[in-house]
Amino acid sequence: MKPVLIVGSYLSPYVRKVLACLEVKGMPYEVDHIVPFFGNDRFSKLSPLRRIPVLVDGDLVLSDSSVICQYLEDKQPDPALFPKDIADRARGRWLEEFADTRMGDVFIWRYFNQIAIRPSVWGEKGDREMVERTLKEEIPAVLDYLEEEAPADGFRFGALSVADIAIAAFFRTAAFVRFQIDATRWPKTAAWVTRVFATPAFVKLAKIEDAVLRVPVAEQRSALKAMGAPISAETHAGNAPRRGIMPV
Repeated sequence: MKPVLIVGSYLSPYVRKVLACLEVKGMPYEVDHIVPFFGNDRFSKLSPLRRIPVLVDGDLVLSDSSVICQYLEDKQPDPALFPKDIADRARGRWLEEFADTRMGDVFIWRYFNQIAIRPSVWGEKGDREMVERTLKEEIPAVLDYLEEEAPADGFRFGALSVADIAIAAFFRTAAFVRFQIDATRWPKTAAWVTRVFATPAFVKLAKIEDAVLRVPVAEQRSALKAMGAPISAETHAGNAPRRGIMPV
């Protein structure tokens, strides 16, 4: 099977979700490791919203993580990453959507963006007031909801699914800026995420992520190649950051 190409950063929760699905399914892939803000004009043609990940499989180009994961499931149904029961499957899709939208807004744009992206990419100071409000109000609200959904053991629908992967992916990125779930207040959620982190796919990806986490953006591709990560020969990266067309 010819490897599919995934365009996007290993440090992105949306890219992590797709790569974890590929790992679980044992599907070959290459990664064009780019920070989306540094995408060139060719990247804009692949991703009209200038967001990651992008999947390129022959002539097919997809630029949404949920659409990509569904495509991978349809292309290689075994092992399944969507529940078989129709109600569970719908519920799993909702939890994936909750992760991609609400958790993305709270953990990435209102938290990680202020602490890491704005200073490192744009040379701007983050909004400390927003960070404090997010930690005090919005993140606890997300965790309260997840605590109701969290399974007592195992994964949400028995076997590991895209719902478990999508939710854990955001906590992994939040951990880069030292966020940890308070296990005394949200014990089921903390244990659930820890179980997902312990799966072979997350363990493998975590080693790669950790290797480039503190490396300057311009040097990350070289560092990844040096450690044997499946980096593509060509890249859609440019030399300078530019903002996307979607508000953040």
